[in-house]
Amino acid sequence: MVFVIQPTIVTWILIVFGFVTCGPLFYAQGIMILRPQSRAAKDLVVGKDMDWRDRTHFTSSVGGAFADWIVVAPLLVTGTIGVLLGTVWGYLLYAASGAIMLYINVILWFQEKEYVYPVTGPLAYYTYYWGDFMYWGTAAVMYALPGSMGSIFNRGDGTGNVN
Repeated sequence: MVFVIQPTIVTWILIVFGFVTCGPLFYAQGIMILRPQSRAAKDLVVGKDMDWRDRTHFTSSVGGAFADWIVVAPLLVTGTIGVLLGTVWGYLLYAASGAIMLYINVILWFQEKEYVYPVTGPLAYYTYYWGDFMYWGTAAVMYALPGSMGSIFNRGDGTGNVN
């Protein structure tokens, strides 16, 4: 028996919010991977007419770009497809992408706030530059995990036994 979780309007809101939040990030990171020393990479990742603080800032940004393209983007895309199909694996992969986004942005709160917040101000910082990633990551995990866990442990007959 295959257990299918039907997508709802909440599913669609989270998917759209996730892609609106992560899409520009993946774009900027793609530029970072393809042309790391370019002005476009600096403008998109550091800020218009700004420069890297030091070599560690630069290498961390390149490493983060590769990690997101190798791990997070495939999890998000595959998880989204699985969620739309209503599969347990889709919800688990979607939750994993949200958990990673939540995890890295807790780290960035401590590493980057002193540099980003003064330049962007509170509205931009607590929405696009940091907040939206936290909000989406939290919402994705809270939405996807309970549904997928319930379907794993509550199969058809209510006993948890696989038919």
